[in-house]
Amino acid sequence: MRLLPERIQIIDMTLRDGSHSFDHQYTPAQMAAISKGLDEAGVDYIEIGHGDGLGASSLQYGLSAATDAEYLQAVSAVVERAKIGVLLLPGIGLKEDLEMAKGYGVRAAKIACLVTEVDIGQQHIELAKSLGLEAIGFMMMSHLIEPEQVAIKAKLFADYGADIVYVVDSAGALLPADVKARITRTRELVNIPVGFHAHNNLGCAVGNALAAVEAGATYIDVALCGLGAGAGNAQSEAVVAALMKMGYKTGVDLYKISDVAQDIARPMLRRPQEIDRAALMLGYSGVYSSFLLHTYRAAEKFGVDARDILVELGRRKTVGGQEDMIVDVAFELSQKP
Repeated sequence: MRLLPERIQIIDMTLRDGSHSFDHQYTPAQMAAISKGLDEAGVDYIEIGHGDGLGASSLQYGLSAATDAEYLQAVSAVVERAKIGVLLLPGIGLKEDLEMAKGYGVRAAKIACLVTEVDIGQQHIELAKSLGLEAIGFMMMSHLIEPEQVAIKAKLFADYGADIVYVVDSAGALLPADVKARITRTRELVNIPVGFHAHNNLGCAVGNALAAVEAGATYIDVALCGLGAGAGNAQSEAVVAALMKMGYKTGVDLYKISDVAQDIARPMLRRPQEIDRAALMLGYSGVYSSFLLHTYRAAEKFGVDARDILVELGRRKTVGGQEDMIVDVAFELSQKP
């Protein structure tokens, strides 16, 4: 008889990673409406803010329609049960941003680092803990290194005091077997809960989330309607339904979360959340999903194929924070005969 974990924790990121699908133009009222629905549906965590985390509203990463404080104020006023979470990328978000978020009732903070640069997150994990927050080590671009190396990096986060550590498929480049290998080895090496964050660029997001759970992950990131950078994330309502069929408990009401997706989030969509030809190339080439909209703009400006830009960015193993290289590559391609 297969023993299942007592509960799979659902972290809904419709209002953070999903912000990429709205060019970071959610209004505080829209965030409040979706948060209220998610809270009533029973999700454990509601993650909010600019798609690239606290402090990211800028010309480089895209200007938000409101400030972090305005979003947090709107959401904290309507959420009664779920934990409100934020994401902080060291170098973008500051200590003051996290302190401000704590003041609005935030209870969990993901500290997001490139999987090969986990060490730069130590002071931020310690800061989150000192503020009384649940500290989550978030290892972006986990496809770049082998499962054994991912596990070693996860142990660093655990040693820094993280409460949870995440394997993150930022490029949507992993296949189910790749996910299982990384989650399994990480669970063997760390003694804290392990989570998984998917992207759907190869159409594997829900399947990869399920593979992660089968390998022992107990925290899963999702987004309503599959919203998110690139081709989006694992679809909240689909993941909840599939986990229920597998016999896992999530505490989420399937009808209610389906209604939030269909009646509140979907009417707000600016464009279909789908795997188009450029999004597919993100996963195929292993490129950071947040690069997609920047790549579209560069392709149009320089008259080149967005897929060619992404293939070259993948070949150069570019990572988040190197958005300026998108323009450089587009310009170089435009100069070729």
